[in-house]
Amino acid sequence: MNKSTLSTLPKLAIAVVAIAILGLGACSKPTAPEAKPQETTNLSTLSIGYQKAALKLIVAKKNQFFEQQFPNVKIEWKEFPAGPQTLEALSVGAIDFGYTGDAPIIFALSAGKNLQYLGSEQGAKQSHAVLVPPNSPLSNIQALKGTRIALTRGSSAHYFLAETLKEAGLTWADIQPIWLSPADARAALDKKAVDAWVVWEPYISATEKQGNAKILFDSSNLPSIYTFYSAYPKFIQQHPQQALQVIEVLNKTDQWIIDHPQAAAEILAQSTGLDVDIAARVISKKPIPNQVSLLTPEVLKTQQVVADTFYDLKLIPNPAKVDTAAWNGKGSE
Repeated sequence: MNKSTLSTLPKLAIAVVAIAILGLGACSKPTAPEAKPQETTNLSTLSIGYQKAALKLIVAKKNQFFEQQFPNVKIEWKEFPAGPQTLEALSVGAIDFGYTGDAPIIFALSAGKNLQYLGSEQGAKQSHAVLVPPNSPLSNIQALKGTRIALTRGSSAHYFLAETLKEAGLTWADIQPIWLSPADARAALDKKAVDAWVVWEPYISATEKQGNAKILFDSSNLPSIYTFYSAYPKFIQQHPQQALQVIEVLNKTDQWIIDHPQAAAEILAQSTGLDVDIAARVISKKPIPNQVSLLTPEVLKTQQVVADTFYDLKLIPNPAKVDTAAWNGKGSE
């Protein structure tokens, strides 16, 4: 990866919560998915929280799919560097819905934040990894005992590391977590100020391709995970039909990505500063298709395991009961 790409990538996590479509000047505008615009006179503004690597949202933003679905509604896009910041804005009504991994929602629910699960999608099997320097003496996850591990507190990497330690027969007391943003963690690993870095895509593919790190262990070795779209409860309660239309747009966007993989990779590259080939690699790891749906009993059970794990490890102050925050597809309009 060239220096300009590297200098762009760390900014993913520093801006305000990671992962803005800047536009594809060299590409003709792709055809939008066939959506049915709805009159939404009771909804004047739809505010969407996204991260640079939230693939469905950045593709929908570039192609104006939400604007087409809601022609009489002002669509606002607000970028965040990571999940915790997205949910902080969501809980106070600064956005109507946003995208995060599994762990940030558990931290938010434990802290009493005001939010609801809107929908979920299957996470990529290789979405998280433990990265170590190329010449690291660490050869397996059991060797992580006594090491300094960089990760972002409250992120999806937080839960992945908890599961990795359990797989290795280790506990949090066996390691020294170093709480850093992805950008700072990348720098710390390069300087060997930490022994390992736990992170998500697209950082894994970008760092691995450059040759500055290798994968010690990845999430393909662990049970499936989910990623989530969460909403401000008042938005769901007052606009349930529009909330369902949000899910419809996300699913039509998913089909567009399947039908236009090269254009989707270019959009992801523009948004994140990645090389197009790395962006294509990241997309290739995602399930196909990858539809968004209301939370099923299986998803709720999986998410409750995350919540219980964090509470048992004293990583969150209060227990979180996820089914009370799940939307049933109805509202009080």
